[in-house]
Amino acid sequence: MSTKELEQIRKTIVLVGLMGAGKTCIGQRLAKRLSLPFVDADDEIEKAAGCSISDIFNLYGEAAFRDGEKRVIARLLNDPVHVLATGGGAFVDNETRALIKGTATSIWIRADIDLLVSRTSRRDDRPLLKNTDPREKLEKLIVERYPAYEQADITIDSGRESPDVTVEQAITSLKNMISSDNCAETTA
Repeated sequence: MSTKELEQIRKTIVLVGLMGAGKTCIGQRLAKRLSLPFVDADDEIEKAAGCSISDIFNLYGEAAFRDGEKRVIARLLNDPVHVLATGGGAFVDNETRALIKGTATSIWIRADIDLLVSRTSRRDDRPLLKNTDPREKLEKLIVERYPAYEQADITIDSGRESPDVTVEQAITSLKNMISSDNCAETTA
């Protein structure tokens, strides 16, 4: 993006999607390309809690985690413009989704089930996938969460191509959004 177009980014860019979609990887690269800071909400939650997300789930349960997640994301959305990767369940929460939609630009990073299973199998720190069939759980999460994700401002498909391809798609979509916003302001 050109310097002039960068100046048009006035809102934090929030990446949403299922675990394994590539929100952190894409977010880091997108932030670098846009010369913006990158923040991972899960990292910030762990800092605030003083323990890992797995520990939060084990000690306090998912409801307590979601409550903390909501508070941390609300705080992060008050920070100067940045790229924010959220946990898979964050955008599903009505209050969090409304806050994001009112203060940020949301991008859904969407990936197919095979890719999600492949990527999530590389790590064993995913509380929702513990003691369950990962594919079955991810398929269930798709049914539960995709209606919320579909409310994102932009949808980008992430596949097996280089993450840079996905980042380029995000940048093109952001340019188009900025351009159409500018046109709407000019005609108003």
